[in-house]
Amino acid sequence: MNELIIGILIMGNTFLLFFAVKYLVAPSRIETLAKLLKEGNTRGVIKSARAIIAKQPKNAEAHYYLGMAYLAENRTSAALIELKLVSQLGIMGRAIPEIEFRQTMAQLFIRGHQPEEAIKEYLLLIKLAPEKAEFYYQAGKLFVERNRIDMAKQYFYKAGELNPYDGRVHCELGSLLYKEQRPQEAKIELEKAIQFSRRNGQAYFYLGKLFKDAQDYAAALQSFEQALQCKAYKINALIERGICYMALDAMDKAVLELELAIKTIGDETHPDSLYARYFMGVCYERFNHIDKALAQWDRVYAIKKHFYDVENKLAQYADYRYDVLKDYLNYGDEQFLALCKDMVTKGMGFKVQEMKVIPNGSELVAIEGHSLMDENNRDLYCLMRFYRIAELVHEPVIYTMLEDLKRHNIHRGIIVTNSGFAQDAIDYAEARSVELFDKEKLLKLLQKTIP
Repeated sequence: MNELIIGILIMGNTFLLFFAVKYLVAPSRIETLAKLLKEGNTRGVIKSARAIIAKQPKNAEAHYYLGMAYLAENRTSAALIELKLVSQLGIMGRAIPEIEFRQTMAQLFIRGHQPEEAIKEYLLLIKLAPEKAEFYYQAGKLFVERNRIDMAKQYFYKAGELNPYDGRVHCELGSLLYKEQRPQEAKIELEKAIQFSRRNGQAYFYLGKLFKDAQDYAAALQSFEQALQCKAYKINALIERGICYMALDAMDKAVLELELAIKTIGDETHPDSLYARYFMGVCYERFNHIDKALAQWDRVYAIKKHFYDVENKLAQYADYRYDVLKDYLNYGDEQFLALCKDMVTKGMGFKVQEMKVIPNGSELVAIEGHSLMDENNRDLYCLMRFYRIAELVHEPVIYTMLEDLKRHNIHRGIIVTNSGFAQDAIDYAEARSVELFDKEKLLKLLQKTIP
């Protein structure tokens, strides 16, 4: 009987010892993992955590520290597997810092391009710590990524209430308000963003967009210059600066900015590179350097045929690939005047008396010839205007020519253009003393003039 009692006592002590090891020794080992991780001894953590998991596969703490060690070694895929398992096992009552755990999970989901999962983690974090502005801000960023703008703004506004001095929050709100075409509200938020965060490239970029939209190009250029300091917005800022210089008719500066954008991108197929090339072509077009414009649009077309209206641009200027027309469009002022004089003398048989450069072209006064005189035996003069423009000529140009003919007592006018004439111009010139030379007539004239 005594032996039976002794046996029972021994068995009881064995069970007690087992539970003592499980509940007293195991926590001690988890504390060791935490200490090793804090010291940066990731190999020690991995070795010890694996040993624990081999005996206790559902030990959430061991999986947690194993995942954190993997993360410290930048083994993100392995870390995510372990931490997902922790989430499945549950962390309630475990020796796992929940806020730190969920922040880590959220960042891993973001890096793994799983924004919906990341949003869930931040919403849980907001419940755990509703006073933390950062969690609202991060949730707002994720809602923007999912194009859920109303939700994003709610969380940004809440983040702003909790921390009104966070420039990032004001920047995100300002950017969204700009896209919603609410310029006054956007400007307030963006200026706050810069006030609290001087190096906020995104805020400077969208403030520049606001100034550009308001045609305040000087202020826009300054804002875009500040945005250049931000790597994420440098290319877009260069392109916007190019467009601003185009609006200011500063072609050389515009081209310089756009060329720098293309060089910075490096990849010819990148959408921003196509965008920059397209607008460089528009810039050259505006200043009548059509051959250079075509060179840019050709490169865009080779990569993406339906980029903006590049197909129409190339079709519009198809005839401009003629060498003679290329000269007409791209000569400098002095060469252009000489070419126009040759067209008038060699191509038309007139004698030039005066010539000068005018906006987008030239003006010549010529005598039609000694054999053609009026009833008073005076030479008959003709006023000629040669235009280098992309758009069609409309009625007001014809009207202006007629008024100038009357003022200078000249009986005949000729308007020559590389583009063409709108129907209102054609109708207005009919039965009047102004003759219209469109692109086809210009080409014939050039072919007579240039061998």
